[in-house]
Amino acid sequence: MAISITLEQLCNGIDPIRVSGSTTVPLGNIASLDNAVPGDLAFLGNRKYDSQVKDCNASAILVPVDYSESEPKENQAYVFVENPSYTLALICHQIELSLFPRPAAGIHPSAVVDPSASVDPSASVGPFCYVGAKSKIAKDCVLEAGVTIGASVTIGEGTRLESGVRVNAYSVVGKHCHFLPNAVIGADGFGYAPVNGGIEKIPQIGNVVIGDDVDVGACSCIDRARFASTRVGRGTKIDNLVQVGHNCTIGEFCFLCGQVGLAGSTEIGNYVTLAGQAGTAGHIKIHDKATIGPQCGVSGSIEAGQTVLGSPALPAALTMRVMACQKKLPDLFKRVGALEKLLAGK
Repeated sequence: MAISITLEQLCNGIDPIRVSGSTTVPLGNIASLDNAVPGDLAFLGNRKYDSQVKDCNASAILVPVDYSESEPKENQAYVFVENPSYTLALICHQIELSLFPRPAAGIHPSAVVDPSASVDPSASVGPFCYVGAKSKIAKDCVLEAGVTIGASVTIGEGTRLESGVRVNAYSVVGKHCHFLPNAVIGADGFGYAPVNGGIEKIPQIGNVVIGDDVDVGACSCIDRARFASTRVGRGTKIDNLVQVGHNCTIGEFCFLCGQVGLAGSTEIGNYVTLAGQAGTAGHIKIHDKATIGPQCGVSGSIEAGQTVLGSPALPAALTMRVMACQKKLPDLFKRVGALEKLLAGK
C-alpha cells in the first residue's frame, strides 16, 4: 500500500458493522487470503474461499456480515462489512489518491495555450501540453504531460486526461471523466467511397460528445461523426484498445472491454456489455442490457436483455448447443464413412 495505517484508522475510514478481535500491527499491504502475512489486510470477496479465512495470517480481514466459520487469531481482527470487495475498493481509492496525487493547479511553462482559450485557475495543465483556440478547460481539470486539446473543445469539471491524450477539435467531454494515456477522441472518421475505379475520402465534419463519468482506456479511439455527433453516454467504461467508429451512439453505464470494435453508426442502448474482441457491423442496434460475448461477430440487431455468443453471434443457448455438436463432428464423419462403405458393398 506504500502507507502504514492502524486498525483504528482503517475502521474510521470505512465505518464497519462490527469488529471482532484486535491487532496492534500496522497495516501496510493488501494480500489474498492464502498469501497474507502479519501486517497485511486481506478480504473475503468470494464465499467459495470461506475455508481459507481460518488459516489466513493477515492482521486484519474484511469479511461479510454473516461470516461465522471461524474466530480471529491472537493479534488479528475480523472487520465485518456489507460488501468486502466494495469496501476494499473504497480503501484502494484512498491509497490511489496518495500514490497519484493531483498535480498543482496552474499552467506549466512549457505548455502552449492559445490566447483565446479559457483555462480555469484551479485546473492543472502539465508539461508540453497544447490547448487550442477557443477551447475551455473547466474547474479542477488535470491535463498531464503531452496532452493535446484541439480548437473549440470543451472539457468538463474534474476531468483527468493522462499523458499523451488527444482531444480533437469541437469535441465535448463531460465532468469527472478519466482518459488513460494516448486515448484519442475525435479523430477523423473512417469514411471512403469507391469512385471511378479509385477511392475518395468522405469528409467527416461532425464531432464527439462524451457524457459525465466516462472512462476511456489507453490507446482507445473514438472517431468523430461524418455529420452530427458520435456519442458516449454517462457512466460508460471503455477499456484499452477499443475502436468506436463514426456516428456510433453508446448509451449510459455500458462496458466495452479490450479490443472491442464498433463499425460506424452502431447504436448501443443502456447497460450493455461487450466482452473482449467483440465486433459489430455498422448500422445495427444493440438494445438495453444485452450482453455480447467475447470475440462475437455481431451482424444484426440484438434484442434487449439478450446474451449472444459466437461468430456469427447467436443466442447463447443455441451457441452452446452448436459447440456441443461440433465436438461430435469427427465421430459423425467416421460413422457416415462407414455407412457409405457398407452401402457401396451392397
